[in-house]
Amino acid sequence: MDPEAGSVTRESRLKFYKATLCLAYQSFGVVYGDLSSSPLYVYKSTFSGSLRLHEEDDEILGVLSLVFWTLTLIPLCKYIIFVLGADDNGEGGTFALYSLLCRRAKLGLLSASDASDDDISAYNSGLPRKETVASSILKEFFDKYHSSRIVLLLLVLLGTSMVIGDGILTPSMSVLSAVNGIRIKAPSLHENYTVFIAGVILVGLFALQHFGTRSVGFLFAPILLAWLFCISVIGVYNTIYWNPHVAGKDGWSSLGGIVLCITGAEAMFADLGHFSQLSIRIAFTVIVYPCLVLAYMGEAAYLSKHKEDLQKSFYKAIPEVVFWPVFIIATLAAMVGSQAIISGTFSVISQCRALKCFPRVKVVHTSNHIHGQIYIPEVNWILMVLCLAVLVGYRDTDMIGNAYGLAVITVMLVTTCLMFLVIVMVWKRNILGALAFVIVFGSVELFYFSACLAKVHKGGWCPLVLSLILLSTMCIWHYGTLKKQAYELNNRVCLDMLLSMGTNLGINRVPGIGLIYSNVATGVPPMFAHFVTNFPAFHRILVFVTVQSLTVPKVPANQRFVISRIGPTEFRLFQCVVRYGYKDQRNDTHDFENHLIETVAEFLRNGNNDGEAFRWETTNQQQSSPSDDVTASSFENVVSSESSKKTVRFRGVGCSKELEDLREARESGLAYMMGSTCVLACDTSSYLKKFAINIVYGFLRQNCRHPAIALGVPHTSLIEVGMVYRV
Repeated sequence: MDPEAGSVTRESRLKFYKATLCLAYQSFGVVYGDLSSSPLYVYKSTFSGSLRLHEEDDEILGVLSLVFWTLTLIPLCKYIIFVLGADDNGEGGTFALYSLLCRRAKLGLLSASDASDDDISAYNSGLPRKETVASSILKEFFDKYHSSRIVLLLLVLLGTSMVIGDGILTPSMSVLSAVNGIRIKAPSLHENYTVFIAGVILVGLFALQHFGTRSVGFLFAPILLAWLFCISVIGVYNTIYWNPHVAGKDGWSSLGGIVLCITGAEAMFADLGHFSQLSIRIAFTVIVYPCLVLAYMGEAAYLSKHKEDLQKSFYKAIPEVVFWPVFIIATLAAMVGSQAIISGTFSVISQCRALKCFPRVKVVHTSNHIHGQIYIPEVNWILMVLCLAVLVGYRDTDMIGNAYGLAVITVMLVTTCLMFLVIVMVWKRNILGALAFVIVFGSVELFYFSACLAKVHKGGWCPLVLSLILLSTMCIWHYGTLKKQAYELNNRVCLDMLLSMGTNLGINRVPGIGLIYSNVATGVPPMFAHFVTNFPAFHRILVFVTVQSLTVPKVPANQRFVISRIGPTEFRLFQCVVRYGYKDQRNDTHDFENHLIETVAEFLRNGNNDGEAFRWETTNQQQSSPSDDVTASSFENVVSSESSKKTVRFRGVGCSKELEDLREARESGLAYMMGSTCVLACDTSSYLKKFAINIVYGFLRQNCRHPAIALGVPHTSLIEVGMVYRV
């Protein structure tokens, strides 16, 4: 064996271990804030209902037993062992599972969209698994009944809306539970003051969101580690000092009902894209899980001897000497937990927006290194207002807890249902294993779900109302967008008709490059035909640009642009499909322009004149080969911008006329053309459709970000064409 090879292997392994441990450390500040802060309110919320303590410790031991087994079954067994393995090329969450099903099992709402994902090689590597009988039956079912695909999308959107609802309830619950500790030392303090203090903390928390988590990211992990250390040490102390018997076999023999101890478990999967499977597994199994078990055990031991402190047991169980330091750490931990779920809400909404399931909003990337760290201003302030409304409206952690639990368990149920399809149709495993997964974990979650439904009238209605509003908004937006795209597809103009119009109307070609944006990947969009009939002139070089959002996390740079020619060479008409994943960051305008023009130039240099699609690979430098024919006509031109360091270089060998036209057109200027459409339902449509399209969808389109702003199109170069779509 080569000793140098062995040394390299050892060094690579050492780097891998260091990187994994570093990610595990960072995950404490992002993933586990919500889950780790649950001891603040679990016992208080559990005993807020009809369950009461008696002389014996059966109720306390029963709750402790169920806390232990719930932490073991759901976060440890379900998520750490199984669900984390269902990542979408490193990405996790509800939409990642749906993306996996759309691409690998073709369960998307539009088959054409699914097909467009097939050639993204980075997400189709590896040998295909052998088709099973169960997967074939399910695939045939989804193909036969198109409504089943709609139900699947509704299920995903339901889970997504509950995640957003979780982002509203978590900050209110965590911060108010932490601040309530003040009343332990000041019993006469009115609850209005604690609500006011919690509100101030929430306003400050949301006001700091625009800075992003990058600047304070390294502060999060130490806070959570200090918090876990405190609650575990206090738990050991309380267990030994008050009742060591809770750690014996009698402590696990009773039954009870609880769900808030697993709030934040879904974050381990949702935040997978920021870390790795191994780092999250190490962090939970080695530190988070044992610390939480010790904390709950210690609080149960204290309660067994102090039943009168039931509604304030967490802070009462803290030794007097360390009360204020633990209170400060608890408040900081609650803020960190809130930060984690707020960031997660931003990520989920960004994914929905990319897949046309949410209105256009501004997405600000706060880190150049970690793509998942984003900030959405509109969503941030709406979340703040809703959090304050929940805080002031409920004013009680018991009521908020009832709503909180329903949102959490609904998301987990959706994940279980999607995992059944992934196991059968993506992993191609035996259906018995998939049924065992659903029966074991789904039955436990259904048990909790039924208990949470019983508390709908005690605050549980809040997530239902929020999810209904969010679900309706996302469904109507998605429905209206599909109808708009279907209209453009059905009313597109064929090339022959456009050419005949040019002869009859005497169309003139003006200098410059025109980028015509539309949702039509082939042919001429109706908006452009409408423009030409009213204003018979367009640019010397036309590029019809279609932006596609694929159900993959990221599209590799060398597969971003697909160029093809429309019509004869002399017409200078091109089609460009620009593809983005739901995690991709859209380039700024100058980068996009330069990349697009360089793509067309590369297309011409390669002599793709037969209409065959061409994919362009992004490179920092274009190098000419020494073997190039120096006698052929060639030229080089550099187009640069003061606000962009990137350059576009044309090196042509042959096709010099087209390249020269492209260079001159670029120097003449570049214009963007987009449709300013008004989408209305047909007169014969039902009242429900008219309400959805004319009122709700119209209101959302008027109040969301303009498409030109969302795509970064400069206002001074924009041409808008007004048109009415009757769908």
